[in-house]
Amino acid sequence: MNRRLDLHVAAYEGKNIYDFDNEISLTWYPKRIARVVKDPRAVLDLGLGHGFATEIFSGGPGRHVVLEGSPAVIENFKLRFPDNKSEVIEIYFEEFDTDERFDLIVMGFVLEHVDDPLLILNRFRKFLAPAGKLFVAVPNAEVMNRRLGNLAGMLPDMQALSENDLVLGHQRYFTVDSLTRLVSDAGYKLEKMEGIYLKPFATSQLLSLNLDTKIIQALCEMGIEYPELSCGMLAQLTADG
Repeated sequence: MNRRLDLHVAAYEGKNIYDFDNEISLTWYPKRIARVVKDPRAVLDLGLGHGFATEIFSGGPGRHVVLEGSPAVIENFKLRFPDNKSEVIEIYFEEFDTDERFDLIVMGFVLEHVDDPLLILNRFRKFLAPAGKLFVAVPNAEVMNRRLGNLAGMLPDMQALSENDLVLGHQRYFTVDSLTRLVSDAGYKLEKMEGIYLKPFATSQLLSLNLDTKIIQALCEMGIEYPELSCGMLAQLTADG
């Protein structure tokens, strides 16, 4: 199984055109979470990915535990962030178990990778402290640039996975409606959903514009109120009963 996960490590080595988008999204959503959950005593984070979010969460005062199933991804993370203090556990999400309860659980762009998102959400409810919050970030099939491509006749199916999605190990996209149904089916209360990075054009087009960082920041700020048009969606959840 970890060999299958290791196949995707090249996508996380910082050599991909989409690292432009990834760095924007993956450094934005942890800061949004930090506005809601201040100084949690214990954070459980699913997946290392590119490592940006892990690097941000590791700077907090509490314990930060990261679960990652791919030894190659773990090694890549350690090479890129050698001074990171997070506790990284090599394990599949489906196999993790503990008596510890966490104030904050983060599933940042992982549910598009797993075989059964509902199973993962159901399983991790028991690790959430009574007053704890779980945040889910996922890619949006109906982001503005994909809608534009669809209307222009260049993208017949907005749910279709691209070659880059397959390289990253993505199995699906989400929409506002499908994510809302999923978290409800898993027994969570959806407190809030916001957008992550309003992306108006394809990555290559955005790169050609050489946009000022202030414009990128503004696109992130604008996206908060428009999850249905943003590159990703961030759902703030509590255990419903």
